[in-house]
Order: sequence, then C-alpha cells, then structure tokens
Amino acid sequence: MNFIEELRWRGMLNDMTPGTEEQLQKEMTAGYIGFDPTAASLHIGNLATVMLLVHLQRAGHKSFALVGGATGMIGDPSGKASEREFLSEETLRRNQEGIRHQLTKFLDFESGVNSAEMVNNYDWFKEISFLGFLREAGKHITVNYMMAKDSVKKRLETGISFTEFSYQLLQGYDFYWLYKNKNVRLQMGGSDQWGNITTGTELIRRKEAGENAAHEDHLAYALTTPLVTKADGTKFGKSESGNVWLDPTLTSPYQFYQFWLNTTDADCPRLIRVFTLLSREEIEELERQHAEAPHLRILQKAIAEDVTIRIHSQAGYELAVKASEVLFGKATLETLRSIQVHEFDVIFEGVPQTEVSAEELANSKDITDLLSIASRGEVYASKGEARRAITQNAVSINKTKVADPGASTDLEWLQGRYILVSKGKKNHLLKKV
Repeated sequence: MNFIEELRWRGMLNDMTPGTEEQLQKEMTAGYIGFDPTAASLHIGNLATVMLLVHLQRAGHKSFALVGGATGMIGDPSGKASEREFLSEETLRRNQEGIRHQLTKFLDFESGVNSAEMVNNYDWFKEISFLGFLREAGKHITVNYMMAKDSVKKRLETGISFTEFSYQLLQGYDFYWLYKNKNVRLQMGGSDQWGNITTGTELIRRKEAGENAAHEDHLAYALTTPLVTKADGTKFGKSESGNVWLDPTLTSPYQFYQFWLNTTDADCPRLIRVFTLLSREEIEELERQHAEAPHLRILQKAIAEDVTIRIHSQAGYELAVKASEVLFGKATLETLRSIQVHEFDVIFEGVPQTEVSAEELANSKDITDLLSIASRGEVYASKGEARRAITQNAVSINKTKVADPGASTDLEWLQGRYILVSKGKKNHLLKKV
C-alpha cells in the first residue's frame, strides 16, 4: 500500500515537505503524531490525525504516538485566542493514561518490526535543565523564525506569553529527540500544526548540518492532513451537548452511534473516506447505493457501524443499534424483552423516567389512570388528555398500541421492573419501585 497515494484518494493530504513521498517509497520510515493530554479522552476531532498513524502502519511503516506529558503542562497556542489554563500534574497523568488506552484500539503494538510505539515527552524533558534546553534548542532557532508562524502572529495583537511562545520550540525538540533516539524521520498532524511541525524539521536540519552537510535538506519530513469541516464550512466534531468523546463514560456508544447516523448527505463522502478503513471500491459502491435510495441512509449507517465498532466494540455497536431501534425505529415487544437489566440505563439515558410505587399501581383502575398518575403530568397533563390520546391511537405500551382507555393495568413489566410508554415518537419509561 502506497501511504501517500492512500491519503490522496481519501482527501487526507494537505501539505508535505519536498522529498516526503520519495522517502516513504524508499524504505520503512518511522513517523509520529503528538497528542497533548488536555482532557481525559480524545474526541472525534482528534480522530482524523489518529487515522494518519493507522494508514502509516498499514502501509508497512512504523507509527509513534507521543503523549505530551511535558508540553501538556504549557498548552499549544495554535488555534487558540487566549492563554490556556494550566493543569495539575495529577490531572495530566490521568489524562495520559486515558489517551494511551484509546490509542491501543487503533494501532497494533505487537506487529513485529513495524509495531507501533507510545512515548511520553516528559521522559526526556525531565532530564533537561532550562540552561541546557537553551543550548540544545534555543540556540538554533531565531526569534524572527518563530514570530513568522501563524500560531504566533494571530496572537500578537491579543498577547501571547513567553510560555506559549516557546511551545513550538518544545515540539521541535520532541522531533529532534525522536530523530536521534528512535530514528523517527516524519512528523504528521492537522493542517493547523504545520508551523510547529516544520520548526522540528528546521531544528533537525540546523543541528545536524555539520554531520550531514550533503544531506541536510533530507533528514526529516513533515506532513499534514486537512482539518475536517462540514459541507457548510463549520467545525466538525461537536454535538448539541459539546464534544463527541471516545470515552464511553463521556459519550455513550448510543450517543456516539447517533452522532454519525445524523450526519448530512453532503458530509458523508468526506467522512467515510477519512474515518473508515473501507476500500475505495467499497465506498464507491456504497455511494452508488445511497444515491439510489438516500432515505435508507446507507452511507451514514456504514460510517456509524465502522467507527462505533472500532471505538466501542461489536457489543457496543449492537447495543447502540438496539437503542436506536427502540427509540426511533421499528422495535417490537420481542426487542424490548431482549434488553438486559444492565442495558436499560444505557439505552434510556436521556429519556424521561418516572418511578411508580406499589400504592400508585393499586390506585390505578385502568390504563388511563396509570398513565395520568405515573407520568406526573410530563406526558399527559390530565386524565382526559390521556384518554383522548388512547382513543386517537397515539399511545403504545411496550411497543404495542393501546386502543381501550379502560384496559387493565395488568401489564408486562420488562425485566420485572420497566414499562415503556410511547406517545407518537416520544418515549417515557416507567420504573416500578
């Protein structure tokens, strides 16, 4: 597999330094991407760059993931309008472990000669004194060069601290350290990282010029991928509730699956190329099928399946599909019966829920009584409204239509505890106490 050609057809190649493609065709090459542990989890905005490492390894090269235990203490000014908040060392350590765990889902760390590796820049920065760093890195990069970077120029009017100003120098030294100690020749990232990445290639060139004068322009390479945006030009990766995280405790498998399922037709051709490992032929066939029947949302389902399984496992994907069927699809009573007790909280997260006591059940003469009492006015404002909804064929109990307002309350409680009331497309879960 030709790595650069793979990125080209997927629309994942933004820019690269001269000689990059030739180097990757010549021999197995080690490349890396850095991830700052500013949160306990990666989000789908990080996923496009993670996929660069995935494709690099699939092409037979060696992928390094750098977790910035040291640089995370400062924060990258790229794309930021103001100074970042400092995080405690304890928070940074916790975040590093979360990211480390998530990256193991994408990269193969036991594939022999091109096994992926994970490194933490704190391991080398903790040994360097301030004066030592100035001699090692600061001596070789001019202030003029650093101020010409977009990440700095955009902050000059509002102000940038020396701490954030020095970030590109720290990232550049990361590349130099990996070049010297791990034979890493390529750094990759999002297009907003071009300035930081090329500082690394420049630092390597200037420090190594004496030893490799004849080859100083071909020592290290840079490559970036476009930032993923929606068809309307807005930023991709956020839902109404904020970032879509890879950690299931922050974004449940169901919410994660639904995010991809709800993407627009216009965004799908780009997203399926960037975020899935489907082949060119498979994608083009899915696009053909989607064009013939767009209402089936074939592309959305293909993206949602591929990415959800990779992040949350086959079981997580199947649970998300089941939840979607229950809340929005054509689920039946049999579907509800198949839901395990521990799955109810996941599937019905965000669905209005009411606890029903034994006394309330005893006082409910019929289904109309039960609905008006148990829903506390959240679904039906009064008993009369509940009765009208039933007579208008708008009410389902456990996915079965209720036609008689005077029907018995002797209902099947799912797993002995739950009843699902549906009014049109709105769901309300009753829980027996």
